Amino acid sequence: MLWLVFSMPFSNAADGQEIQLQPFNASSYQEILAANKEQAFVLVLWSTTCSSCLKDMDLLKNIHQEQPSFKIITLSTDDLSETDEIKTILSQHELGNLENWVFADPNSQKLRFQIDPKWYGELPRTYFFDAQHQRTGVSGAFSRDKFLAMLQKIVK
Repeated sequence: MLWLVFSMPFSNAADGQEIQLQPFNASSYQEILAANKEQAFVLVLWSTTCSSCLKDMDLLKNIHQEQPSFKIITLSTDDLSETDEIKTILSQHELGNLENWVFADPNSQKLRFQIDPKWYGELPRTYFFDAQHQRTGVSGAFSRDKFLAMLQKIVK
């Protein structure tokens, strides 16, 4: 029954943008890697309660507008009860057309471990993957220059 929550589009009346959230469970990280085989991408972990995360949303919007072909994936570490707020934030920042995920297992520690056993939940957390899926994880907010420099390293 929970899947129905995600299969129904959310539309912001202001821009008509539909937002799909995919449920992130114990196997989702491997699914993301498999779906992006031999492709560089960025995985951005955030939360509705993280002020630094929300500040980074405008940066993500600008980067996505400037480089729409570059793959950016967002993953909200909030639980399913925050679905409407997550979609509202993504819509406000015009990020609804990205690949967006939300934690769908009440055991968030297990999900964090699946992503990175050395990550303890600090946010924002961004992983830069090159085409061979060598990754660099960075905690904290980004300046535009630092984010673009990290992109340059993974897109060669």
